[in-house]
Order: sequence, then C-alpha cells, then structure tokens
Amino acid sequence: MDVLPSTQSRSIFLKQKSTNAVPNLQSCARVLPRSIDVSLTHQLFDEIPVSDTFAWNNLIQTHLTNGYPDRVVSTYQQMLLRGVRPDKHTLPRILTAARQTNNSFFFGKQVHGHALKLGLSSDSYVISALLELYGRLDGADAAKLVFCKSARRNSVSWTLISRLYIMEDKPGLAVDMFKQMVKSKAEIDPLALVTAIGACGILKSLPEGRNVHDIARKSGLEGDVLVSNSLLKLYINCGSMKDARAVFDRMPSKDVISWTEIFRGYVKNGGFNDGLKLFRQMSVEGIKPDSLAISSILPACGRVAAHKQGKEIHAYLLRNGIDMNVTVQNAVLDMYVKSGFIDSAAKIFAGMEERDSISWTVMILGYSLHGQGELGVDLFCEMEKNSRVQIDQIAYAAVLHACTTARLVKQGRFYFNFISSPKIRHHALMVALLSHAGLFHEARVFMEQHKVEGYVEVLRALLDGCRIHRNMPTAKRVIDQLCNLQTLNGDNYVLLSNWYTSSAKWEMVDKVRETIRDMGLKPRKGYSWIEFRNKIHVFGTGDVSHPRSEKIYWELQSLMKKVEEEGTMLKADFSLHDVDEERECIPIGHSELLATSFGLISTQAGATIRVTKNLRICGNCHDSAKAISKIVEREIIIKDPSCFHHFKDGFCSCGDFW
Repeated sequence: MDVLPSTQSRSIFLKQKSTNAVPNLQSCARVLPRSIDVSLTHQLFDEIPVSDTFAWNNLIQTHLTNGYPDRVVSTYQQMLLRGVRPDKHTLPRILTAARQTNNSFFFGKQVHGHALKLGLSSDSYVISALLELYGRLDGADAAKLVFCKSARRNSVSWTLISRLYIMEDKPGLAVDMFKQMVKSKAEIDPLALVTAIGACGILKSLPEGRNVHDIARKSGLEGDVLVSNSLLKLYINCGSMKDARAVFDRMPSKDVISWTEIFRGYVKNGGFNDGLKLFRQMSVEGIKPDSLAISSILPACGRVAAHKQGKEIHAYLLRNGIDMNVTVQNAVLDMYVKSGFIDSAAKIFAGMEERDSISWTVMILGYSLHGQGELGVDLFCEMEKNSRVQIDQIAYAAVLHACTTARLVKQGRFYFNFISSPKIRHHALMVALLSHAGLFHEARVFMEQHKVEGYVEVLRALLDGCRIHRNMPTAKRVIDQLCNLQTLNGDNYVLLSNWYTSSAKWEMVDKVRETIRDMGLKPRKGYSWIEFRNKIHVFGTGDVSHPRSEKIYWELQSLMKKVEEEGTMLKADFSLHDVDEERECIPIGHSELLATSFGLISTQAGATIRVTKNLRICGNCHDSAKAISKIVEREIIIKDPSCFHHFKDGFCSCGDFW
C-alpha cells in the first residue's frame, strides 16, 4: 500500500532535481507516508544545502502541522548529523514535538541543553516553548523554575505560567503570578488580563476580580472585547449583575459573545425580564444572535408569564434560518414544557431528527409535570431502546418523577435499582412515590435502610404523601423533625401551627405563632400572578389593591355561589398548607382564585387562563378551580412548585395527587 506514495515522492524529487532547483520539501513531506524508504529520505536530506536552515525549518514545520512529531524529531536529528545549526525558529518547533513523543521529557531536556549551548536559551520564543514543555510534562512549579532562571521575561512567559497553574486547578497561584507581573512593570496585554480574570472567576473572588479590572482600566484595555467579555463572565459567575451590566454598558463594541454572556447572567440570576429587554435591544442594533445566544435567552421564557416571548423567539429562529442544532431544539423544548405548552413540546420532540439524553429527559419530566406520568414512563422505555443515548442519573430522576405522578410503584422500584450511586434526590423521589401511593410503612423502611431519615428533601416528600392521604399522626412526627433540622425556617412552624389548627388545639396554635414572632421568623407569603397584555398582574391573599378589585371579587363570588348550587362541598382544610395568612382567610380571597377571576373577566370567552403561584395550591382552591373550569367551560392552568394543574371540565390533570 506504501509503494504508490513513495513512488509519488520520488517522482516529485526527480522532477525538481532535473530543473536544478532545491526540492520543494514541504510538498515532499506532505506525501511521505509514515513508513518510508530510508534511502529516499536520506537522498532528500542530502539535497538540502547545509547553510539553508530555513528549508530545514520548513520541513520540520510541515511534519508538525501534519501531526507527525516522530518525523520532526528524526528530521532534527538528521539536521544535527549534517552539521546544520538550529536557530531560534527551529527549537520551539522541536520542543512542541517533544511533548508528543515517547521519552518526551528526556528528549525535551536534551533540546533544552542544545538551547543553552547554542546561546538561544534567552530567546523569548524558545523560553515560551520550554515553559510549555516543563509545565505540561513536569508541572507548573518546574516551569516556574525555568522562568525564574531566564534572563528575559515578557508578557507571554508570565501569562504562560499563570495558565499552567490554572490547568493544575491552582487559580490562586495564577493570580499571584499576575500580581508579580504587574509589580515587575512587565507590559500588560489583553491575554494576560483575560488569564488573570479567568483565575479570579474560578476562585469566585470579587475583590481580586475588581483589582484586575482596575489594572485593565489603568492599562487602557478595559474596552478590549476579549477583556470585557472575560469581566462579564467573572461578575456573572460571582453573582454581581450590577457590575456585569456596568461593564456591558461601557463596552465600545460588543460581539455576539458579549450579548450571550449578559443573557446568561440575567437568566442565571433570575433577571428574566431584563434579559428579554436586552434581546430585543440586540435585534434593534442589528446584531444577529447565533444558536448559543438563543439557547442562553430561551430559559427566560420558560415561565407561564413569558410564553409569548418564547413563541416569538421560536418564530424568529424559523424565519431567520438560525442553526437549529440539538442544543437549540432542547432549549425550545424546555421552554414549551416550562411555560405550560406540553402539546407544543411534544410536537417539537417528535420532529427532532437528532435527540440526546437532554431531549429525552426534558420530555419525560415534561409529561410528568403536566400530569401525564404514564406517557413519561413509556417514553423512558423508548429511550432505553436507543443504544446511542446514555441514560444518566438525571434521566433516572425524571422517570422516577413520572412514576410518582402515575403512582407506578413497581416500575419505580425497578428503575431505582438500576441507579448505581443514587443521590438524595433519587431517594426523595422514591419516598414520594411510596407515600403518594399510601405506602407509609414501606416509605419509613426505605428511609431507614438507606439512612436518609435526616434529609429535609426526603422528609418533605413524605409529608406530601401525608397531606394527600390525611395521615395526621405521621405528619406531626415529620413536622417536628423538620423544625428540629431547620430551626430558623419559618415555614416549618407554619406547618406546625396549621397541624394544631386541624386538631382544634387553639392554645398550641397561639404558642407556635408566638414562637414565630419571638424568633423574628418571616414565613413566606402566598402570591399568584397572571400575564395580560404584556403586563404581569400580581395578587396576594385577600388583595384589594388591584384597580379592578371590585369586579374581580364580584365575579369570584358569583362563581362560588354557582359552585355551591351544583353541590360541590368545599372543605376548610388548612391542615398541611404552608401559608400562614391564608389560614384565617375565606377561600374566596386566596391569591390563585383572585388571579383566575381577573383572567376570566379580562379575556375572551373560551381563552385558556394561565396562573402561576409561588407556593403549593391549597385543597380548597384546587376543588374550586375544578368546579369553575366546568362552569365557565374553559381550561384553567395553575402552575405551583409541584406541577402544572390543568383544570378542565371539572377535573385536574394531577388526579388530585399533588
């Protein structure tokens, strides 16, 4: 098989020889196979003039570019045997190849010796190559010894040592190197700043980051796009959006990376509306977002109140032909799931030509969150048949969630046993599955066997089952445990107070409320919100601050009267509801019903009502919403932290298990 390439090399060589010209060694090198005729190779070397170091360097560079480090080494050896003197361009290439060969460190040290003998050890290019060699093969400290002994130190060598420390996960030492660099009055360039800023980001140190930022400002390099983008990333990772936005606003020029970083920052820190405003500004300024920018901003639309913006961005993707890679499609899929449009998500998923584990996991969890656990489990079974997809712990958590929604205990146990090293999240999901199915003894045994009785997430999963099945004795024990584990969490004391309320132990109720006041605890307040005409309308419990409050309450009272006339009995059940001020409030004043009433009086007949609540919907409001959906013949979707409740024709998608 090697005969043809060798013949081709010989023909090139002979043709060039006939024209009395120096052979085009780069052309020869490109066609030489790995195992070549030794005599031909020597013939090629013999044709290179001894004084022509440039030709040898070209040949070495060609081998290096083609990924043949062994050929680089053999060419260098022939170069020395023929008495050709290497120069400052030769040695950096040889040192680069040395890192990729067998006995690389020994050979690299030999080349270092050559550099000393040839008087090239002080050349900046040679120093940089030596630092890379020692740093990658013997560690950053070894490279620093070479650096300290070198007579010439420039910005490149300082930065190299810092970068080597970062590669060894020693960002603190990288920052120290930068400080020494500044102290030595070496020239500060953008790459040095970017490296130092990156180290501060790994440390998550705002003070150190601000010091480097100050140096960038004094050096006149703050406006460099690479430096500014690095500062953006630093401040975002440190949670300081104020600093990040200040950097962004001062940037003289912004690239797509700048916009992507600021989107990511706002989404990461919950500033969804600010992120969406900037996305619109980006379009106004004529900058076309790429797929990464789209993937960064779409999570801001993964909320019920932002579904319109999400649909607009999806339409923008389709209109402008932006690369719909699997990452972008996953972001679109996730957006539709989290904004309440499970049918749209299913269509996106069905149309995906390529799916990774994220695609499957998002859709499985999506079905579960929307009360379609059986579909989620069926989809996981399909996922198992796809050999190209790796099933990870997140995927197992999703299918356990789906089993809990559908109360498929047998399947849940089966999948749990496949998890090699289950996390607390997986244990909590198994406890939720067992308690939702009313298997409290089995849930307790499971917790004891796996030694997870002391984890808050697991206890809250057990408490959810107690609430569903009204298992008050077990609930009391769980609440007491939560109070002991989280003594400063006011919500736990609210649960305790409401448990005493359900038992009519009013003296204990007063004592618990007194404890809450004395400890200065602030339990969460219940809020619900709804989007109408691009504005978010927020309601609290018993809220009368809305301009249309009179009409809202009148509509709600009329509906509740019809609910009673139809014979729906509402239970005054606050036993395990974790909102303090709603305990003494009539059901008509609960925030989710006020938001629902506002939606009904503000939208056209037949339109779906979409409400979000920050806390779990109470049983009273849940029953009321079911009845109202039948009376008004509309779908009412209320999202709480546990799931999406699709109320339609008097039923809820959760099956009254939430």
